[in-house]
This record gives sequence, C-alpha cells and structure tokens, in this order.
Amino acid sequence: MLKTALRNLLAHKARQIMTVLAVCLGVAFVSGTLVFADSTAAAHRAAASKNFADIAVTVTDKESPSGAPADQRGSVLDDALARKLADLPGVAAVRPSVDGSAALNAADGTPLRVKPGANPAAAYVPGTDGKDSRYPLVEGRAPRNSDEIAVDSGTAAAGHLHIGDTVTLATDGPVMEKRLVGTVTTKDTRVTAGGTFALFDKATAQKMFASPGHYTGIDLSAKPGTAPSELADRVTDMLPADQAEATTGAAQAAQQAGYVDTLTRGYEKLPLVFAGVSLFIGSFLIINTFTMLVSRRTREIALLRAIGASRRQVSRSVLLEALLVGLLASAVGFLLGLGLAAVLPDILSTEGNTLPQGPLVIGPRSVVATLGVGVGVTVLAAWLPSRRAAKVAPVEAMRTAGPPSCATRSRLRGVVGLALLVFGAGLLISLTGAKDASEKNLQTAMFGCALVVVALIVLAPLLATPVIRLTGRLTGRFGITGRLARENALRDPRRTAATAATLLISTALVAGLAVIGNSTARALDRQAATGLGADYVIGTRSTMTGIDPVAVRRVADTSGVRGASAVTDVTGVIGGRVQNISGVDPRTVNDVMKLDFVSGSVKDLGPGRIAVSSTVARDNGVTAGGELNIRMGQSRQFEKYTVVGVYQDNPIAQDALGARTEVAKNSYAPGSVQRILVRTDGGAVSKTTEDRLRTAVGNSPLLKVQDREQFVHEAAGTMGDLLTLMYGMLAIGIVIAALGIMNTLAMSVAERTREIGALRAIGMDRSGIRRMIRLEAVTVAAFGTLLGLAGGLFGAWAVGSLANGAMAQYSLALPWGTLLLVCLLSLAIGALAAAVPARRAAALSPLEAVAEA
Repeated sequence: MLKTALRNLLAHKARQIMTVLAVCLGVAFVSGTLVFADSTAAAHRAAASKNFADIAVTVTDKESPSGAPADQRGSVLDDALARKLADLPGVAAVRPSVDGSAALNAADGTPLRVKPGANPAAAYVPGTDGKDSRYPLVEGRAPRNSDEIAVDSGTAAAGHLHIGDTVTLATDGPVMEKRLVGTVTTKDTRVTAGGTFALFDKATAQKMFASPGHYTGIDLSAKPGTAPSELADRVTDMLPADQAEATTGAAQAAQQAGYVDTLTRGYEKLPLVFAGVSLFIGSFLIINTFTMLVSRRTREIALLRAIGASRRQVSRSVLLEALLVGLLASAVGFLLGLGLAAVLPDILSTEGNTLPQGPLVIGPRSVVATLGVGVGVTVLAAWLPSRRAAKVAPVEAMRTAGPPSCATRSRLRGVVGLALLVFGAGLLISLTGAKDASEKNLQTAMFGCALVVVALIVLAPLLATPVIRLTGRLTGRFGITGRLARENALRDPRRTAATAATLLISTALVAGLAVIGNSTARALDRQAATGLGADYVIGTRSTMTGIDPVAVRRVADTSGVRGASAVTDVTGVIGGRVQNISGVDPRTVNDVMKLDFVSGSVKDLGPGRIAVSSTVARDNGVTAGGELNIRMGQSRQFEKYTVVGVYQDNPIAQDALGARTEVAKNSYAPGSVQRILVRTDGGAVSKTTEDRLRTAVGNSPLLKVQDREQFVHEAAGTMGDLLTLMYGMLAIGIVIAALGIMNTLAMSVAERTREIGALRAIGMDRSGIRRMIRLEAVTVAAFGTLLGLAGGLFGAWAVGSLANGAMAQYSLALPWGTLLLVCLLSLAIGALAAAVPARRAAALSPLEAVAEA
C-alpha cells in the first residue's frame, strides 16, 4: 500500500501541485509572520541592548508633581551629586544626561515625523575629551549656546535640513528657531524606528527639560569585576531616599524588551488573520482535490479491495498521500515565508514608523508551527475523502459509471444546513435591538456570521441546481456551448459547491467588511460634521502638550477670523473608566460646537458642574441633576460633580464637558489650551486663511491646523486597517479560488475526454470547446459569488445594528462600486482559471479521445 500511495502521488503530480500551492499560501503567512515577529523583536532588543550596553546603573529623580514649573521640580541631580557618584568604589565613569522631547519642522515648514513618544531630545554633555560618546558627530559640530541645535543624520535627511539652516521647533508652548550646526548618530530605537532627535547644549537643555544646573538622569558605568546590582546598592545607600532612585541598566533593557514584545505582538495580528483565512479557504480545495482523486480511482480502489486490501489500508494510503503533500507544501511554504518575512518590514513601515532591520531569526516555534499547520491542515482535510475511499465496495470495480448519489445524505445535509442557517440568522437578528457594541454582542455577531457562512457551505450542493439553472439563462445565450457549460456544472453539484466554496467565503468576508466599513466611515463623517460648528480646528497632537496662550489671542485677531474659542482637553476617570473631558467657555461654545442636549444646558457649566454625553450618562445611570465622582486630569483624588446636562454623543465635545477654568486647573500643564475652534467670516475656507492661522500659532510643529473637511477625513481614518484587511482577504480568496477552479476543470476535462472527443467528432470546433470550459468556470464562479454576497450582506445588515446602537448617525450604506468590483473580479478569475484546462481540452484529438477507454 505504501508503494501504491507513492505511485498515485507521482501519477497525479499536476493535480497535487494545486493542493501544494493552496497549502503553501497559508503556511507562508504563518511561518513568515512568526519569523518576522521574532526577527523584529530581536532587532529591537539588539538596539536596546546597545543603548544600555555600557550602562551599569542610572540615577533618576523620584516622581515629582506633574506639571510643576521647571524651577520648582526639586531635582537633586546636579554636578555635586555627579562628583559624589564618581568617587564611589566600582564606578568607572559618570555621564549626566538631560532628556526631553522636541518636535521639529522640515525645511518646507511642515511638521517632521511628529507623533507622541517619537521625538526625543537631549543635551550634549562632553566628557574629558570634549566629546559625548553617546552622540558621535557625523558633520559639523556640537551646539554651544541657546541659539544652536544638532539633529541626527536621519532627521536631517528626512527634513531636507542642512548645516546652517534655521530649524523651527517646539517643546511645549512657544515656537523657537535655532541654527543647525551639526548632525550626529544615535542608537535610540525611538529615532531609528522613524522618529526625530534634537540635541542642545547642556545649559539650554537643562532650562527646557529640568532646571538650571540639574539633570534628568546620571548614567554610571562599572569597573571590571563590579556587578551592576552591587553598584546599584552602593548608589542607593548614598542617595536621598525620598528624592532619587537607582536602576540597573539590565532592568532598563528588560523594561524596553517588554515594550518591544508588546509592540511586535501587534505586527503579528494582520498577517496571522490572512494565514487563518487562506488555510480555511484552502482546506476546501484540498478536500475537493482528494474527493475528485478518490472518485476517479473508484475502480482502482475497488480492485485493491477485491484482491485483499482492507478498508483501513485504503484509508491509510489516501492519508499517506496527504501527509506527503503536506510535508512538501510545508517545506515550500516555509521558504516562501522567509521571503515574506524579509519584505514585511518594508511593507509595514511608513515614513513616520520605520521598523528596525536585522537578520532573519528562525526559531523552533516557526519550524514547528509550519509543520503543524501544513501537515495538520492537509491530513485533516483529506480525512473525509479517505473515509469515503474506505467505503468503496469490491463490486464497484465492475461499474463503468460512478456510484449513485445518496438521497438520505442529501436530506441530512439539508436538515443540518437549515438548522445552522436558522440558528445563525436568529443570533444575528437578536442583535437588532442592541444598544451598544459590547464585547459580548460582538462575540455573538461573529459567531452568528460564522454559522451563516458554514450553513451556506453545507447547503451549497442543494442550492447549486436552482441557482445555476437561474444564472444559466445568461450562459444559454451563447448557444449550445452555454447550455453544455450549464449542464456540466450541474453534473456533480457537490463538486461544484466545493469548488465555489472558496469564492463564497472570500466574497462573504469582503462584502460584509466593505459594507460595514463604508457605513461606519460615512457615519463618522456625519457625526464629525454635525458636531462641528467651527470652520477650522487648531489642536495639539496629545493632551500632554499645550498651545501658547499668546497664540490664542493672535488667532482671534487674525484677518478673516470671526471668532475663536479655546478648549482645554484632559483625561479623567468617570465611573471606573478613562474618559476624555473638554473644558469650554459656556458663552462661546455654541458658536463652534453643535451640541444637541437631551436635558439640561451648557450654560449651567461651572465649578463642580459638568455635562456628559449620552453614552457616559447611560453607562453610569445618571441624568441631569445627578452626581458623579470624577478624578479629572492630574488631580490625585475623586471629587463630586453635579451633572447639569446630557448631550448626544459628539466627537468634538468628547465624553464630558466642563468649564474651561475648572478643567484647566487639572490639565497636564495647568492653564494650558489643547484646541482652538475657529469661525471665519462667511465660513470661508482657503489656503490663504490656513496659512494665516499657521502663522498665528507660530507654525508650531506641535499643532495641526485643519479645516472641516480635513478634520472629518481624519475622524474617518480609523477604517484604514479594516479596508486593508478586506482587500487582503479578497486577494487571498481570489488566488485560492483560481487554483480550485483550475484544479476542478482540469480533472473534469480528464474525466470527459471521450465526451469532448465526441463533440469534436460531430463538428464542434476548438473555439467552441474552449468557450464551453470557460463558461462552465464562470458559472461556478458566479454561483459562489452570489451565495457569498447574500451571506455577507445579511451579516453586514445584522452586525450594523450594533454600530447603530452606539452611533446614532449609522445607517446601512452599500459601496456599490466595491461590490461590483468584487463580482467582476470573481467572474474574471473564473474565466482566467479556465484558460489552461480549456486549451488542453481543445487540443484533444477527436479520434484518440473517442478511442480512449
């Protein structure tokens, strides 16, 4: 039986190649994703270990009151402490540091790679040799006074900055201008991964990030033979216990590694989703391939049974073939995965987020997962065909036709399929009254959608006949070739359904996601547009930075500006959840925000009084007149606030509204402003007005100046990942569907050799044969696409009720262009997949085909 299995495998190489390719896709995504994640994490760790390679201990201030002025931060890290640390036994060198953050503009005045946590800045602190070994100079010199700056070479290249240029920057508040005098290199992963780096002279950095004469940290290196932990104990003993602390370099590297692990776990998700989808869809191709192989070898298997082969031996021979195919697919897929892992950093990197480069890391996890997925999926998919092969009776060796279909099996399929469909649809319909997209509701929706798709797959053989007869009216217009194509597709409904299943799944996924994505994007557009009364929004990129108060007055005095209202944004804890709170001026807020109050009024805001959104009110069970315990911003204790109003959810107003004077007390920088909402004369929006507003805020790289359209577009930008996922799934489904259709038609042509020869003998030309095969493929593709569209649209309608409960502006909006594109692509893939089988069928010699037994 082993020899038989090997012979069968070699005898059907062309058929098995399709199966190998299908499995390869899934294996390549799995192995490539795991290798990529391991390699990226290793590159991050390597960079981090270099950062802390020569640091034994770092001394830092203990936490001081947030937002305290620089001259009140009470730091003990000064030159006197640095000298004391240098005298400790085991200390080889002491390197004080002053670290902070600075956002830069590029040479053209646009913000340069500005994003939270990715724009570090530091002081150039030279050692006894006059150089700072942490920041080797590449060009020019180090900054020497408050008017000079240096940047890393990557920042200079990205911003087109050159020695002698004037660089516009901001740390928090007013905009500064400094002359670029040098470029350096740095190993900071925040910079190498797509951030920027600014370097100042020591006095300037101390004034901006610490206080004059003080540092933010002091790094110590140890003498040979001195353990970092031992040195850390000595340092701790001599530090003021309530003001400073010592941390080993190894602990800092471990903390960085934990951050890296968290970061790289996110990179695995999208490719692993693609892997799961491709393996799930590919399993149908594998099942179909082995089913057709078993069907074609019915007489051969029956002869084996007749000469003494047991059912177990027959079943094992089929599973052995699957095992060999799985091993081959795993090997090829692993090699493809390595190629995928090599290019993923370039694919996932953006201008503002560059992934570190490094050698590929191939760990045991990747190898084991590759074998487990490739071999496991193939063998499991071949299990049903192997059982079917084992049931072939010896008497079937004398039959010339295939075994008759089983009516009992069809009835059972119908009952099971309808039960799954009713249960899945019932779950989805039960969500129509849902008021929010809670985790429980989302899980119910996903389970219901999965059941509907599985039900359609189970029912597909039964639906094939009526659906294909309906669509066959179109192919019938092509004459006899169209009618023959329809009858060929109906000859074996189960095979047709299995072939169409790949397109069914991918079309259902894409159609559902496309509808939900389009509907949600439009809802976000409407929500942002209806909530914004201002013509421009000037805002910081995080609540940790603020707008220069002087800039607020300059904006109000700008030509063409009718009015400007400042908003202070903080985060707070309401009902155990972190919420965004906006501080507004009750007298002017109605001019720039479109607030729809369910109860109460914005005019009642003041000390101890707050308004909340409908969602916050519902979650906390309060109405106007009720009370909430809130910890706002930097406040360390909860305070009781009276709810003076409840308004419809509004992304401009965020989760809660308070009086700006009240909210600003607890902001990261007390008294700061995070947004300016601007009304222009006659609602005018133009490049000239935008330039004037940018000039009014000093062209600060910390700020965004957006008109209504730009703001709304950014609010809907969260759909980007969903659309990427949608098109990725479409590509995977189309590739595997093409392989399935090609495989099925190739086997179908081989089975109908005599029939095709007879058609050629009675006068059908080669073009007619090719047309017949192509129309058959298009018929199968249309069947799978129609079922997929039905399932996807129904699922999108049902799941949309969750969004409707959480977002009043949500309504079902069909992306007709995308849906039409999906249909056309599916039909085109069907036609293209039929090219090789059609050519092979047309090339058959009529006499040889008819004579073939």
